[in-house]
Amino acid sequence: MENFTDVAYIFNTFLLVFSGCLVMWMAAGFAMLESGLVRSKNTTAILTKNITLYALACIMFYIVGYQIMYGNITDGDHSGMSDFFFQVVFVATAASIVSGTLAERIKFWPFMGMVAVLSAIIYPLQGNWTWGGGWLSEMGFNDFAGSTIVHSVGGWCALAGAILLGARHGRYNENGSPNLIPPANLPLATLGTFILWLGWFGFNGGSQLAMSTIADVNAVAQIIANTNIAACAGALTALIATQLIYKRVDLTMVLNGALAGLVSITAGPDYPTMELAMAIGMIGGLLVLVAVPMFDKFKIDDPVGALSVHLVAGVWGTLAVGIFKDDVSFATQLTGVSIIGAFVFVSCFVVWVGLKYTVGIRLSLEQEIEGVDSAEFSTPAYSLSKTSAIWKGEQTVRGKLATN
Repeated sequence: MENFTDVAYIFNTFLLVFSGCLVMWMAAGFAMLESGLVRSKNTTAILTKNITLYALACIMFYIVGYQIMYGNITDGDHSGMSDFFFQVVFVATAASIVSGTLAERIKFWPFMGMVAVLSAIIYPLQGNWTWGGGWLSEMGFNDFAGSTIVHSVGGWCALAGAILLGARHGRYNENGSPNLIPPANLPLATLGTFILWLGWFGFNGGSQLAMSTIADVNAVAQIIANTNIAACAGALTALIATQLIYKRVDLTMVLNGALAGLVSITAGPDYPTMELAMAIGMIGGLLVLVAVPMFDKFKIDDPVGALSVHLVAGVWGTLAVGIFKDDVSFATQLTGVSIIGAFVFVSCFVVWVGLKYTVGIRLSLEQEIEGVDSAEFSTPAYSLSKTSAIWKGEQTVRGKLATN
């Protein structure tokens, strides 16, 4: 029996370590997705934010956050350090969501200040209420891998910042209609989506937290299969819907449709059949197409669509558990989503306001037109000759924006 206990410990620990590595790789996915969807003049800023927010989130969660959420790091049926590693990469995922929404006009250091507070206090507090065995967990709130606890938390924080920050210069006309700001590099955005898709297998599969029995291994397999099929359904739904609505396929919507399918299934990848997982992912893909123009209607500028993917689909995925899972109450799910949303939005709004009226959170108009790479980092991501057509085109656009 002692030997069996050792083997179980080893397999459980391996699951968390390996899954954590996959989730860590999602940081690269966010970096590629976001750098592909912003303009080339803001690429260095996005890349810098993504690697440094990961580092800062990990350190702040180790110093303060994990203790708030779970208490001391201790061994159980798996290594305590494997548990810490698996949990900390989730925190970095929530912070990465904020990065994309506020891209192209946020100052770097105030953004990092928000990441520190989110990782050390805000995320761990609501995490303690749920995964830490707190009062929401005791009520029966169910979020298997974090549609709300991770993804909507990042979305609520991003929404609070986007409202205070305002839209990018030139994003909306005087009548409120949005202007298209073309992304810099769709191959990078597509690569980022595939990296995130792969990382999600660790995100959801690892949340089983055990791999020492046949039942556990079967559960991990089912979770990963459901995760994959929901993403497929979200992508194809967005593909067909954009063709029907816009008479053309929109790659960015297809990418976000896949991600919305992944976010939607994250709250409950463990219970549905493959057919139900497809349905949940399809609805997530449709919600993106509804949410993107909805946020534009309110002039809430989101360069990468993170609010539609992580906030809207995150809420849907959590409520879907209350609709489809027999032993979970919809009212409890709605209560949990509402309480966590209100807490995160209000607390992040307060932090953003404090930053805005102390150090400031937005770049000047001149800096925004020049590009964050040049204004804050003095390092362009791409070397362009001043004789190239691309460079001349950038100057023409800058000149037009400057006169608006």
